[in-house]
Amino acid sequence: MRNSMAGGPGHSVEAHVTKARSHTIGDLLRRTALRYPDKTALVAGDFRETYAQLNATVNATAHALSDRGVVKGDRIALLSHNCREFVVVYLALAKLGAILVPVNFMLTAEEIAFILDHCEVSGLVTEDALAPIAERALTVAGRGVALAGLISSGAAEQGAAERGTAGRWEDVTSWLAHADTSEPDVAIGDDDPVRLMYTSGTESRPKGVVLTSRSLIAQYVSCIIEGELSPDDIDIQALPFYHCAQLDGCLTPAIYLGATSVILPSADPAAILAAVERERATRLFCPPTVWIGLLRCPTFESHDLSSLRKGIYGAAPMPVEVLREIRQRLPELRLWNLYGQTEMAPVATVLPPDLQEAKAGSAGRPVLNVETMVVDDDDMPVPAGTVGEIVHRSPHAMLGYYKDPEKTAEAFRNGWFHSGDLGVFDADGYLTVVDRKKDMIKTGGENVASREVEEAIYGHPAVAEVAVFGIAHPYWIEAVTAVVVARPGAAIAPEEIIDYARGCLASYKTPKYVVVTDQLPKSPSGKILKRELRTIHAHLAGAVVP
Repeated sequence: MRNSMAGGPGHSVEAHVTKARSHTIGDLLRRTALRYPDKTALVAGDFRETYAQLNATVNATAHALSDRGVVKGDRIALLSHNCREFVVVYLALAKLGAILVPVNFMLTAEEIAFILDHCEVSGLVTEDALAPIAERALTVAGRGVALAGLISSGAAEQGAAERGTAGRWEDVTSWLAHADTSEPDVAIGDDDPVRLMYTSGTESRPKGVVLTSRSLIAQYVSCIIEGELSPDDIDIQALPFYHCAQLDGCLTPAIYLGATSVILPSADPAAILAAVERERATRLFCPPTVWIGLLRCPTFESHDLSSLRKGIYGAAPMPVEVLREIRQRLPELRLWNLYGQTEMAPVATVLPPDLQEAKAGSAGRPVLNVETMVVDDDDMPVPAGTVGEIVHRSPHAMLGYYKDPEKTAEAFRNGWFHSGDLGVFDADGYLTVVDRKKDMIKTGGENVASREVEEAIYGHPAVAEVAVFGIAHPYWIEAVTAVVVARPGAAIAPEEIIDYARGCLASYKTPKYVVVTDQLPKSPSGKILKRELRTIHAHLAGAVVP
């Protein structure tokens, strides 16, 4: 009797089973396009694209990339503000099994060069406005790339000619117009790497977080269930796609469901408010700093925002006063607080709308696919009311840190992912994040490693000691602050340190405040007491204008 499960010529049964069971990032768009072919997928300015059209464009781009030598496992960096082309290239790479490396466009050329070198990129796609910094980064990294794509704003050819780099960069528009729109046939496993996200975390050098389709799709399911996402949502996509919060907490779940995404190049409050009214948007994610910016925007009252029903925030707790103001000025809006980190793809816990004020400041409870504990230094669970390290078990969790088995082993010791954050559960099982175990600062929704800033400031010849930490801030939520001790006989002005730091760090990492002092408070063992410094200098943010 003929085996009905036998493979075809050149293909094993296992290969056919794997293909039939495939559920990867590259599969999501195709399936949505089959369900909702005529539904609007993307809105970018005056441009609109249905799911059927988007899927065809992504397939065409995937074939163009394949023609240019891109294969499964290649690392392709993407340096761009939010735009339609970012989405298309991202999804095309996913269909090929290539690994997307989103790069923070606020980084310096030197910081970008480290990422390009560390992950050994074989391709780089950048928007034309960022091409000069991309060129500089490649030079510093000492790397050539086989693929160099330019997202054009219309002046790309002239800009490339002026830089003398027209030969290196190829206009991405030509990729989108490739004649072949058939589905790429690439075998991709659920736990094959599809994303490499670099995060400063708590170290002086960024770590590469390896994410797989299994990690990401499990997280999308959690977001969809806990955040009450719907195919009927019209979602404003304004925060940067290089950050997992927007890319994986909002954009890709929307594509998975078949919701409509309105892409904005930046989180400009006036532009967000206008887009909500124009597109009748129902959902918006912003960190607290941007929600504050929306409330303070002069055009807030002039816009019809009645369509907005779901508001998401994260990266930091929302001040209670701001929660109350949002409730007063947007009474139909329901808010969710999402807590997590890149290594969790990124969501781990959620505080739902009905508990925003009753549990103000809380990160909520673990989402559907996450198990969370608070443990002591021996990884033993601690009782409610006791501070310890937050740890998780979940398919959300990363595969590991790229090329860093020691840090991977440390993060996953005893079968739990260790977040590095300190937290406490209350008697009802709601988690509050109370500190960063290794002094990570979250400012304006971005992570800043205090050690990285300290090392930069230590490069100043007059600096003897420096401690960097975050203080509460009415706009940034946390402001990067440095306390500096000068070398004997040297004199330093705070402005001098800020200018120096600005020359070697991204702007959001540059201290907002610098204090020059005679000595730093230390424990008997010589450890700098940053908690004491936070208390002493908490007043600095009192008179700041954002």
